[in-house]
Amino acid sequence: QVQLVESGGGLVQPGGSLRLSCAASGSWFRIGTLDWYRQAPGKQREWVAEISGSSSTDYADSVKGRFTISRDNAKNTAYLQMNRLNPEDTAVYLCKLRITTPQGTVRDYWGQGTQVTVSS
Repeated sequence: QVQLVESGGGLVQPGGSLRLSCAASGSWFRIGTLDWYRQAPGKQREWVAEISGSSSTDYADSVKGRFTISRDNAKNTAYLQMNRLNPEDTAVYLCKLRITTPQGTVRDYWGQGTQVTVSS
């Protein structure tokens, strides 16, 4: 079993910054790609950013140049640095981690999410 806990959300003014964390615990044979998603009220879940096991990254166009995803493998933690936030970034942010079990099964695990609200 794998547990993911997001933290770092909150209320921030437009133009401000937040750093989200996603801490993983449990057991796996290999830890893989981690993705951040977000879901605003009444909208579909939207993919935000991805970081591979080798730390290559990719971003949605809507956040490119403003958000930075990173990971600290020693701490089993990933981060999403969010700068120049605007009200359209308001959402619950969730992380998803892909792992490989010792039996070779690939599984995805989700966290519960952390609320980010951008408002003046």
